[in-house]
Amino acid sequence: MQSATLILLLAFMAVVSFYFGRRRSLAIVGGPSHGPVLHSLPGYYGYYVAIWCALPALALLAVWLFAEPRIIVALVVNELPESYRSLSAGELNLLINNIQNLASGDVVSSDIDRPLQDAAASFNGYIEKSRQLLAAISISLAGLGGALAWRRIRPELRARNRVEQVIRWMLIAASSIAILTTVGIVLSVLFEAIRFFQKVPLTEFLFGLNWSPQTAIRADQVGSSGSFGAVPLFTGTLLITGIAMFVAVPVGLMTAIYLAEYSSRRIRGIAKPLLEVLAGIPTVVYGFFAALTVAPWIRNAGESVGLTVASESALAAGLVMGIMIIPLVSSLADDAINAVPSAMRDGALGLGSTRSETMTKVILPAALPGIVGGVLLAVSRAIGETMIVVMAAGLAANLTANPFAAVTTVTVQIVTLLVGDQEFDSAKTLAAFALGLMLFVVTLCLNVIGLSVVRKYREQYD
Repeated sequence: MQSATLILLLAFMAVVSFYFGRRRSLAIVGGPSHGPVLHSLPGYYGYYVAIWCALPALALLAVWLFAEPRIIVALVVNELPESYRSLSAGELNLLINNIQNLASGDVVSSDIDRPLQDAAASFNGYIEKSRQLLAAISISLAGLGGALAWRRIRPELRARNRVEQVIRWMLIAASSIAILTTVGIVLSVLFEAIRFFQKVPLTEFLFGLNWSPQTAIRADQVGSSGSFGAVPLFTGTLLITGIAMFVAVPVGLMTAIYLAEYSSRRIRGIAKPLLEVLAGIPTVVYGFFAALTVAPWIRNAGESVGLTVASESALAAGLVMGIMIIPLVSSLADDAINAVPSAMRDGALGLGSTRSETMTKVILPAALPGIVGGVLLAVSRAIGETMIVVMAAGLAANLTANPFAAVTTVTVQIVTLLVGDQEFDSAKTLAAFALGLMLFVVTLCLNVIGLSVVRKYREQYD
């Protein structure tokens, strides 16, 4: 039985258990008219039975599916001839991958011999027996749990308390998963970055002016020893982000002010959906627009006035990225402006202020925390953008502040370093994790700055 089918069957059993649990609670006290005799509402008794029916079975299912592949692989490896079991760890992993591909009918990366065919057949056999045993145990456990909970229903049973306690622990588990996932991501990046800094000095990475991560793979191979000065990447990222913010923040903020305070409902009803459509365009489409339309136009315009403009420039990428971020800034700023209490607006107008004075002296300062948060979110969005930069700004790690030159960013280099087959013992590949760690630190600093600004103005207007 497939896992999805088993989960649906367990869900059906839980629904049936809810019905019978609720029905039994009412039957014990003599019908719905005697419902107040029960400690909890009848529905809680149904939930109590449904939880004991589904939760233990689902927990068993999760543990089983986690341990099943490892146990089956170990059993299959033990059945292989000695010549296969004596392979190195890397070769044995490749062999196991081929067996799994052969068992699922996919293409394998080596010739198929008789032991591999037998191992694939054994693998499928173990999978089938495991799923049959899992289905039998899970259904039996669900039925047993539901039956025991059904028999324990009494008028004095505190069903509501027990159900809410289970729900509370489920919420704690869900929040813990989110927190642990974040911690795991940070630690995985941190550990690999530490390995990189063991190969490359931190000072060279932070203050080096040349970025050329190509290294020789073998000792007898002619190649570069690599240069990992990340300053060109940082300057390129800041340059493109600055251009994007120079476009997005004024245009987005003024758009939000107009839609929130000056436009009619008809114009707002047309402009707001159009901005949302602009926000839904994929970034690769913006990349095509930047590479095929904006970049050639900037190059031709620059050459017409005697400027030297590269075919791929930071200005082209920054302008298109700014256009892409306008809906984000506008939407968040519009929400912040509309969240200002109407009493502040009406009070300023009642004292004789014009609409412009009310906007600049009352509404904008009160909405500043939300606007700052939106701007910081837009900055993070610009720093993390990749596709537009790849297609419009290029891959050249040039240390320049010239917006007409080709530059690259941190995210583009991370993608470049991790494309294709990589050896995770080389400084070239580990450099991607060091760059990712720097992005994390920069984003964290932006959040701290934003929180301090929000706290300062919130104290003033709360």
